[in-house]
Amino acid sequence: MAVASKTWKAIGTSVHVLTTDPKELPAAELAVREILDDVDAAYSRFRADSELSALNASGGRTVTVSPLLATAIDTALTGASLTRGAVDPTIGTAIRIAGYDDDFSRIARNGGPVTLHPVKVAGWQAVHVDRATRSVFLPEGVELDLGSTGKALAADLGAHAAHTAMTGGGVLVSLGGDIAIAGTPPTGGWRVLIAEDSAVLPDSDGQVICVGRGGVATSSTTVRRWTRGGIILHHIIDPKTGLPVSGPWRTVTVVAASCVDANIAATAAIVQGQAAIGWLEARRLPARLVENDGTIHYIGPWPDPDQVAA
Repeated sequence: MAVASKTWKAIGTSVHVLTTDPKELPAAELAVREILDDVDAAYSRFRADSELSALNASGGRTVTVSPLLATAIDTALTGASLTRGAVDPTIGTAIRIAGYDDDFSRIARNGGPVTLHPVKVAGWQAVHVDRATRSVFLPEGVELDLGSTGKALAADLGAHAAHTAMTGGGVLVSLGGDIAIAGTPPTGGWRVLIAEDSAVLPDSDGQVICVGRGGVATSSTTVRRWTRGGIILHHIIDPKTGLPVSGPWRTVTVVAASCVDANIAATAAIVQGQAAIGWLEARRLPARLVENDGTIHYIGPWPDPDQVAA
């Protein structure tokens, strides 16, 4: 049976839901929409009424948060721990100062000059979470940004919810290129186009891989970017400097056991620079790294169109 798909915009990005059985698509779509509504209310940095906005405004006080926001924060802190701070959710102030202070669709691509200076990032260890009571303490002046791991978490949660709502078959959920898979894939696996820009149509020219389970994530400095005073800025912040990363990689794609795992690794690789190769090899994560000049490096057993990734 042919794969069915539905596409729309939500949480500031493109959403694609695909099912192996067209009859299951409405249930899968509804489940994903509900997850994304919950995600937007819980941890959007661009909604004044989101839980995250309230938490960021509560510096110096302990706040009890919802299970979803607690999970999102715990996921971000886990990513920070695994990457030794390369992926750090306490970059909220730094990314806002760099100009990413609204939903990306509303950010002016060109603008007057800004004075960029190193911003001290508090570091993920400054965030205290009591998992039993779901209470969170942020020091005064610390702002969390859950955009990276949060989007990947939403993809994983969406795929799980969609599969649970279905009576059979498999589902793929893509949020701005962060992909999560659940259930039985199509024969030969899901065919995934590797592209720097998630807006590229799935049938466009480019490298295609086949994936049977888990997740795929791409981090790039080439898409969510803007210009201020002739200086090109982007959304991936180096926690060591509080400034946009200026390393050798423009794009990194990773295949992993979940979308969250893939996203953490891909973002960390952009931040780590040359050290990312050894870091990815040590973790045996299949990865594709693109240098600023377009040179491509492959790490691990990178999947191809004729062989489903294990």
